[in-house]
Amino acid sequence: MAEPILKWAGGKRQLLDPLYARFPASYDRYHEPFVGGGALFFDLEPDAGTINDANPRLVSLYETVRDDPDALIERLESFDDPESDPDPTLPYADTTQRGRDVDNYYYQQRARFNDRPYTGEFDPIEEAALLVYLNRTCYNGLYRENADGGFNVPIGRYADPDWVKRDRIRRASDALAAVDVHGRDFEYVLEAADPGDLVYFDPPYEPMSTTADFTEYSADGFDRSDQARLLDVASELDERGVSVILSNSGVMYEPYADAGFNVDTVGATRAINSDGDGRDEVDEVIATTVSEAEWSGDGQRSLSTFDGD
Repeated sequence: MAEPILKWAGGKRQLLDPLYARFPASYDRYHEPFVGGGALFFDLEPDAGTINDANPRLVSLYETVRDDPDALIERLESFDDPESDPDPTLPYADTTQRGRDVDNYYYQQRARFNDRPYTGEFDPIEEAALLVYLNRTCYNGLYRENADGGFNVPIGRYADPDWVKRDRIRRASDALAAVDVHGRDFEYVLEAADPGDLVYFDPPYEPMSTTADFTEYSADGFDRSDQARLLDVASELDERGVSVILSNSGVMYEPYADAGFNVDTVGATRAINSDGDGRDEVDEVIATTVSEAEWSGDGQRSLSTFDGD
């Protein structure tokens, strides 16, 4: 079984069972337009389908994991402890692109990772390795970008961080080999999904409050108009005979129910929080166009019937 490579805000590891229970008993291809950290995708390891994300650096990572896992692992093995001194043979050993002092190895690598948004230059394998390294050594495993697209999470405090993740990368590479990877708007799925397919939407959640906004995982964000557009896309897929499952915050219960979806409230503990004591259970909803009579109900993992034709 594959596992996520990254820690990711809004990850679905705690909701796997209720999500699987709402899968149709059989389906063809699987599509996930907001793959993020890919907790469900990697657990499922579908036989065919697509994944997508709006974050270009995340998409590039998955393409690298799929196409060149050994080069990625080799590059990760070359990194140093985040609190060690900057490497004088690499760029940004003294200051960042914006002239800020570099205190240690972590901040040097963070500056190197930000070459794409700040200078327009990047090497896919190097950037992918930096993303994994920073994700595993930054504060609380957060991924956050500023308005210019620069990753701006500070260093974390770990006794012995493991950023190489050899086995995870190799298993993830096998899982990704079966799907097409996209970096487009989520509406691409209207072109990709056929009748009999299954689509799982896990968008940036509509905030429960002004302090619970996870849409800053990328610089572009995801606003209320996008939530309405997503609901329209989900309804259109349903009309075409595509099974749809969505997850979101509890405030989306009524919009999904009003659209005719089967909606249930579930509890999940948020795994990423700026306050370690603030990881409380919050209400989330799972909505689906699959009627309860058609649910698989048993949470089994290998549900795809796609035969490769």
